[in-house]
Amino acid sequence: QVQLVESGGGLVQAGGSLRLSCAASGSILSINVMGWYRHAPGKQRELVAAITFDGSTNYADSVKGRFTISRDTAKHTVYLQMNSLKPEDTGVYYCNADRIVAGSTVRYVEYDVWGQGTQVTVSS
Repeated sequence: QVQLVESGGGLVQAGGSLRLSCAASGSILSINVMGWYRHAPGKQRELVAAITFDGSTNYADSVKGRFTISRDTAKHTVYLQMNSLKPEDTGVYYCNADRIVAGSTVRYVEYDVWGQGTQVTVSS
């Protein structure tokens, strides 16, 4: 079974930076899309950024120009570099991986796997 483990959250002042990491573990052969979502207090979970296996990226309008998503395909890891953080960036950030091909002897596919979340708090 594939698991995602996030790290890098914390408390930072407005204007500061944080880097989130998410490592996928298991007998992984490939991952189609990896991304970051956030759940802010009183709001629905929203997509922050996503990256496909070939490096295509997609960002929420609110983070364009401030956040950068990248991935190390060989390590099955995705990163989110967050700069110029604002208080409205506060929330729990969740890593997501979709269409994971895995299996050492028998291949299987997992869809829509989530990490446990990491808290990001930006103070004003």
